[in-house]
Amino acid sequence: MEKEESVQHFLDLIKQSRRGKFKVYIGMIAGVGKTFRMLQEAHQLLDSGVDVQVGYVETHGRTATEALLQGLPVIPRAKIFYKGKELEEMDLQAILHLHPEIVIVDELAHTNVEGSKHEKRWQDVFELLDAGINVISAVNIQHIESLNEEVKAIAGIEVKERIPDSVLEQADEVVNIDLTADELVNRLKAGHIYKPEKIQMALDHFFKSENILQLRELALKEVALRVEKKVENEVVENVGIRHEKFLACISSAEKTPRRIIRKTARLATRYNAGFAVLYVQTSREAPDRIPLANQRYLINHFKLATDLRGEVIQVQSDHVVDSIIDVCRKYQISTVCVGKPAFKWTSLLKSVIHYRKLLNGLARLNIDLIILAQNRRYEN
Repeated sequence: MEKEESVQHFLDLIKQSRRGKFKVYIGMIAGVGKTFRMLQEAHQLLDSGVDVQVGYVETHGRTATEALLQGLPVIPRAKIFYKGKELEEMDLQAILHLHPEIVIVDELAHTNVEGSKHEKRWQDVFELLDAGINVISAVNIQHIESLNEEVKAIAGIEVKERIPDSVLEQADEVVNIDLTADELVNRLKAGHIYKPEKIQMALDHFFKSENILQLRELALKEVALRVEKKVENEVVENVGIRHEKFLACISSAEKTPRRIIRKTARLATRYNAGFAVLYVQTSREAPDRIPLANQRYLINHFKLATDLRGEVIQVQSDHVVDSIIDVCRKYQISTVCVGKPAFKWTSLLKSVIHYRKLLNGLARLNIDLIILAQNRRYEN
C-alpha cells in the first residue's frame, strides 16, 4: 500500500510540473479594463516571440478593446445549434489541438451552451491547464461564489453566473485591475463601457458611487487574500502551528443557511483552514415528513458547501445541541458558526436553556462560537 501511495505521489508531482500556469485578472465591476489589459499583455508576449493566441474574448462592442484584437492570432469560435439558434462558444478542442504556449480566455464565470463538453468555462480552462497550456483569464468580483451574499447586499442583485473559490485557489497569479469610482464613472459617461441608451440606467443602479466603492474594497481584499494564501502555502509552508477547522450549523430553511455557509467558507479561507457544514435532521424532518421545498433547499445547501470545498455532515437526532457538540469533538472543530438565534416567546425558556447548553458544551471543549449577523437589506 505504501509503495502504491509513493508511486501515485510521484505521478502527481509529474502531472503538476506539466500543468499550465494560470493567471487571473480580477475587476470590481464591468468596464474596469480586464479584457483590455489581457489583450495588451498578449501583444507584449507576441512581440517577445511567445506563441500566444486568443481563445475567447468578449469586447462588448468597445472600440478600444476591439482595436487591440487587430494583429493577434484568434482561434475561431465553435458553432453550436441550440433550440433552433446558432450560438458561438470557445472552441476547446481547437485550442487543445493547436496547443499554443499561452491562450487568452475571457469571461471565466460563463455558463456554456447546453451540449458543450463542460457546463462552465472555468472547467474548460482547467482542461487546458491539465494539457500543459498556460491560460490568462478574467473575472469580476461579483462572480466569486463566497462573495455572492456580500455583492447582493451591496448592489441589491443576485449574480447567477459564479465560480467556486477553489478556481482562484488554483491560480498561480491573481492581479487586480483597479480604478477609482470617479475614473470608472467618467469612463461610463464617456461611452467607453455601455451604449448611450444604457448609461443612465447603469448610473442609477449598479454603477452608483457607493456601490463602486464597496465593490472596489471587496476586490482589493480578495486579491490581498489570495496573495497572502500563496505566501503561506509556498513561502512559509509548514511554519504555522495553529490548526483551525470551522463548522457551519445549518437548517433546511431557504436563505439563511446559504449565507452561513458562504461566510464560514470565507473565514476558513482567511485562516487557511478547512470547514464542514452540519445539518441535524430531527424526526420532524425525517425523509417521509420533510416538505419537498425544504428537501430541495438542503440539496442546494449541500452542493454549495461542496463547491466551496467544505465537508457535509448529516446527523439524525432529536437532540440538536448534543449532536453539535459530538460532531465538534469527533471532527476536532475549533470554531462553530451559527445564525442569529430565533427566540420565540412561546418557547423562550426552552430556547434559552438549549442555547446555554450549547455555550457551556463548546466552552468545555475550548471551541469558539461565532454568531453571524443577518443582513437586513435582502433577508426577511
